[in-house]
Amino acid sequence: MKILSVVGARPQFIKAAGVSRVIRERHTEVLVHTGQHYDDSMSAVFFEELGIPEPEYNLGIGSGPHGAQTGAMLTRIEEIALAECPDWVLVYGDTNSTLAGALAAAKLHIPVAHVEAGLRSFNRLMPEEVNRVMADHLSNLLFCPSLTAVENLVSEGIRRGVHVVGDVMVDALSGAVRRAEASSSALSRFRLRAKGFLLVTVHRAENTDEPRRLGAILDALDAVGEEVIFPVHPRTRKAIEALGNRLAPHVHMVEPVGYLDMVMLEKSARMILTDSGGVQKEAYWLGVPCVTLRDETEWVETVQAGWNALSGADTRRIVELVGSFVPPAERPSLYGEEGAARRCVRLMEENHTEERSG
Repeated sequence: MKILSVVGARPQFIKAAGVSRVIRERHTEVLVHTGQHYDDSMSAVFFEELGIPEPEYNLGIGSGPHGAQTGAMLTRIEEIALAECPDWVLVYGDTNSTLAGALAAAKLHIPVAHVEAGLRSFNRLMPEEVNRVMADHLSNLLFCPSLTAVENLVSEGIRRGVHVVGDVMVDALSGAVRRAEASSSALSRFRLRAKGFLLVTVHRAENTDEPRRLGAILDALDAVGEEVIFPVHPRTRKAIEALGNRLAPHVHMVEPVGYLDMVMLEKSARMILTDSGGVQKEAYWLGVPCVTLRDETEWVETVQAGWNALSGADTRRIVELVGSFVPPAERPSLYGEEGAARRCVRLMEENHTEERSG
């Protein structure tokens, strides 16, 4: 088989790492990097640390308004698909790169496989929600991390090609923890003590593009009486500067970090505050309490298990949770064990064989 894989953002690099390795054992992969995350701290270091092959195509689209960015990606991916004639187009998650890849393939009648299918926040104001819903309805194979995701698809009338495979990020995280413990200098570099700090990430448009929400989150960080390490997404930094906020001395804004350093910070934090879906899951797997700076989450199982609490952008609620949130002793297995990447590739093989024989 020839599989055209489309990635463009940090979470997709992590998901693609294990899947690409499995694909290239037996098949041909054409890796397309749209350039949605494009600088070294957001892209190149992830490819290096995760061992992702150099992309066959790097589109260099960069940031921009949703319509312009998605349209530019769609045009280029369509050209590549016509030139490469893949058997599958493989997309990940819920970014504009996901939507562009799925839409280009569907219009060319190339089968689409979607990793992380069926996730729903039920908030259509989120661009990610629109992207994931559209991608699911365009896909031929839908790789779900959980039964909840399957139920979401069934409620929308999607039953064919739906499979629970678990979460491909488990594969990446298990190896990354070992390498981070052996090589990461993040704790000493930032002068942090294990379990003596809070780790914060904020990047979603619902928080960064809304001055009221962002201001409330920053007020909460000022109010907590603990050391805070805050790797700042470039878009978030611009929004903070526009607000004119000067954070308290215990809040340390640093540049984005690589994947191994991020895993080490997550593992060593007393608590994580984030609006990232991937970080919510990693916190759960690492056994670190998580406060999600959103009003809802697509990873509802982590909340149901008692290890993730929703705070929204409510200053008082965030501060209260930082001081009082304690997860239960039990942490049930969610999203499967290692091997999700192999399950995804096997299903593409089986369905490709069925199409050819049919």
